[in-house]
Amino acid sequence: MLICVTGGTCFVGAHSVAALVRSGARVRLLVRDPSGVDQALRPLGVAPASLEVVVGDVTDRIAVAKAVDGVDAVLHAASVYSFDSRRRAEMRRTNVRGTQLVLGSAVRAGVDPIVYVSTVGAMYPAAGSVIRADSPLGMPREAYLASKSVAEAVARLHQEEGAPVVIAYPPALLGPHDPHMGDQSARLRNALRGLFPIWPGGGFPMGDVRDTAELLAALLAKPAGERERHFGPNRYVTTRQYVEALRQATGRALPAKFLPARSILPFGMLTDLLQRIWPWHIPAEYGAVYTCAHATPVDASASTYGIAPRPISDTMADSVRWLYESGHVSARQAGLASRVLEEPST
Repeated sequence: MLICVTGGTCFVGAHSVAALVRSGARVRLLVRDPSGVDQALRPLGVAPASLEVVVGDVTDRIAVAKAVDGVDAVLHAASVYSFDSRRRAEMRRTNVRGTQLVLGSAVRAGVDPIVYVSTVGAMYPAAGSVIRADSPLGMPREAYLASKSVAEAVARLHQEEGAPVVIAYPPALLGPHDPHMGDQSARLRNALRGLFPIWPGGGFPMGDVRDTAELLAALLAKPAGERERHFGPNRYVTTRQYVEALRQATGRALPAKFLPARSILPFGMLTDLLQRIWPWHIPAEYGAVYTCAHATPVDASASTYGIAPRPISDTMADSVRWLYESGHVSARQAGLASRVLEEPST
């Protein structure tokens, strides 16, 4: 089975490629920079020589058509995931236009299944007390979440027209081996560095990237059913629980003060505006506060394809250990995690 993967050198995509290769599938990557394939995938046990590589961008119609030509399935995981307001135009271009091109090209090529990686945040603010597969798309007032909501509307339209499109909803993800230090990994690193003495209240669905990769590999192994939508294995975690899990993983006190998320949204909006002109990244992101203020638990009966989420404590410990082993934090900042010699669980 030959599977085309976009975003295969990023966090979710790289772990998904590793899961697909372990299952015996052949993988074709659409990548902008082939030099990043080795860095992203070799730590996960994938030899770049075992992969097909098409060089191009998801917004390049010719490159996308070449990438999906002759494949059995497509995993569209490419997106710009960032709460950095300076990347608004890039998010609209990649997340929306890229989704239009990849899904449209795959449908025209007769591919089945076509798995689109959305996010639970595409349904924020939620209409009910929990999020379900049939929940309506939200109208989030945050650039990244808004772009993913518009992109998912494209995927849902294909489903309504009968195309074999499957939508997957990862939660906020942590885990080892993040090739480009995405927002969640960077936020964890910054917390270990003491840059977050004040936290918004609320919480968010959280999971392990390895569990979501397992879900995506399973979805790609069979033809799509009618309007399939599945959630990455997750647990709703409050910010207090997040910090406590980090304390347990490191053995550090990590002092933190928690304020109601909605009360500090105005401050987040100010930092969002400032970030547009400030040349260096500001750790206090409006998008993170907005998410904590509006995130809703996923319905316990929602489909995760039978994959149980691993304990948050394991995910947190493995993430901190990887940050230390990769040189992103010091031994003092990693605490107990720097002294655990066992290999991270897989």
